[in-house]
Amino acid sequence: MWKSERISSWRGAFMLIALYRPKPKYMAIIISKNGKGAIKVDKSNFELEDRLQQYIYDNPETIPLYDIKEDIRLLILAREFSTKSGPIDALGVDKDGEIYLIETKLYKNPDKRTVVAQVLDYGASLWSNYRDFNSFTDQISIHTDKDFKQNISQRLNDFFGVTDEEAKTLLDNVRRNLNDGNFKFVVLMDHLHDQLRDLIVFLNNNSEFTVYAVELEYYKHKDYEILIPKLYGAEVKKDLGSKPSQSIPTDDEFINSISDSNERNNLKQLLTLFNDLREGRKEIEGVNVAKTPKNINFYINTSYEGKITASHYIVSGSQGPRLDFWGPQRLDKEVKKIVKENIPKIELTDKMKTTFGMIAKWKLGDYDNVVFEKLLRQLAKI
Repeated sequence: MWKSERISSWRGAFMLIALYRPKPKYMAIIISKNGKGAIKVDKSNFELEDRLQQYIYDNPETIPLYDIKEDIRLLILAREFSTKSGPIDALGVDKDGEIYLIETKLYKNPDKRTVVAQVLDYGASLWSNYRDFNSFTDQISIHTDKDFKQNISQRLNDFFGVTDEEAKTLLDNVRRNLNDGNFKFVVLMDHLHDQLRDLIVFLNNNSEFTVYAVELEYYKHKDYEILIPKLYGAEVKKDLGSKPSQSIPTDDEFINSISDSNERNNLKQLLTLFNDLREGRKEIEGVNVAKTPKNINFYINTSYEGKITASHYIVSGSQGPRLDFWGPQRLDKEVKKIVKENIPKIELTDKMKTTFGMIAKWKLGDYDNVVFEKLLRQLAKI
């Protein structure tokens, strides 16, 4: 099922969950110096979500991911990162290239009931709107330049203390996770209801999503701030770093995944064009390419928000090897018109029901390099 459709169905389910409970009571903490002058300090509150967001941005270690992986460090790259579904409160990465989408909600916020659906919706929007990795890194660099006077690579080098080559590998891992929609979702609240905890454990246990909830107890005494974070969602063992990073297949591995000789020859043509574009021997304005562990991608920039993507998957479905065209709903009709004019035999999908989805399927047995290059140039002019 297409990811944005899954998000919509989850959102509907989450809306039915009643999470109202009387405001909880917390125990006070006692502060003393050298065993004397004990002072009772009652739990305080973050008065504004904006204050909590800024605190997390300045102090990412507040999120106790070290309960999952001991030596983990989280770098917050951007605050209020824009997506079509709304701004993500904070977006971060770790040294393994895992991507974290962080949402904060205070107890008094009436939207707390739908916070899980909200972060998943942000994930779907991030995944669909930034198919072009260069657009993603450019947007991140706007944030890092504003706050640290560094682009994203410089920020990674500085924070993690890695070499340029290690930073490149880290960014490659970020690229793969973004292309695969592989995100870690973190929900921070000053109080978590039992139902919300149960929902997160259920979601982690029965889906590919990974959602962590953090309950923050906040105490303030004079100029000191004390936070006691409690992590939920790690009960399901999806340990960070437990999965080895997938390697990107070689051209030969892509070719050898196909048995039909005609389709293999056509894939060789496609890979020749791909490599010419990637290595700068050929240039098509507005077109970028990338290879992931699962597919070969041609990213086509348009004058509209959102990108068109043409993808060949190393593991094809029952319909056989093909080149799939994806794009935003607003371009559905225009793209279908252009691809049909160039490829009369191409299979068009039904009317798109989501903001981003599949538009057409081109069987690899019918592929032609000259036709595809012409098509890329036309689509880039939309």
